[in-house]
Amino acid sequence: MNTQELIHQQVTGHPVVLYMKGTPQFPQCGFSATAVKVLQACGVTDFHAVNVLADEALREGVKQYASWPTFPQLYVRGQLVGGADIMREMYQSGELQRLLAGA
Repeated sequence: MNTQELIHQQVTGHPVVLYMKGTPQFPQCGFSATAVKVLQACGVTDFHAVNVLADEALREGVKQYASWPTFPQLYVRGQLVGGADIMREMYQSGELQRLLAGA
């Protein structure tokens, strides 16, 4: 299985996927920490987190998969939502909670 197939399998095989630097317990950048906090604030405790720092090919592959160059990247039901800033804005408007409610 190539990297793009693996990424597609991850984002379609889990309702909520967060590609991040580090892990939810030990984020390795402020934006990834913010993304985890926003998900937790939405009541999402069970999400598939992928540490992009652990695999160079995966890190580059995820950037190409959605043409999104930075991390974190949140996927809900196979669709890219965006990074930490977009997540924060959507959370403040209530849009992210509605999106995650069905996931």
